[in-house]
Amino acid sequence: MLKLAEKYGHKPLDELPMLFQRILQNVIRDFYRRQKVRSLWTTVLSAFSSDDEEDRDPLETLETEASSNPAGSPHGSLEQSQVLAIIEQEIGRLPPRQREAFLMRYWEDMDIAETAAAMGCSEGSVKTHCSRATHTLAAALKAKGIEL
Repeated sequence: MLKLAEKYGHKPLDELPMLFQRILQNVIRDFYRRQKVRSLWTTVLSAFSSDDEEDRDPLETLETEASSNPAGSPHGSLEQSQVLAIIEQEIGRLPPRQREAFLMRYWEDMDIAETAAAMGCSEGSVKTHCSRATHTLAAALKAKGIEL
């Protein structure tokens, strides 16, 4: 309702229900798109962390466990480090703009507007770069037999 009032308050009253419906649909779609992407990377990265603490960063967890004596088996630790190395390698193979957008959004936890400002492009471009990077990484990991 606030978006409708802010951006379309000058429109005739008979157009407002249609505009409200469109705004509502777009907000719902955006929410589910974000959830889909977040759940994909949460699932991918949660494979690296243990269930004892929820607020830990999976990449920091791997580094800590690698430097100390891990509670898991040596084979499990080796597998985790190999998968992480493959993910880092595949991120390095992304085109520069896709890599930049992906890392800012998912590793640095920047929102779309912040990422767009930092990259000097539109928010739509950031979304496109992130989507393409996500699909490319998923395909590359699947091709290497990694199912997370």
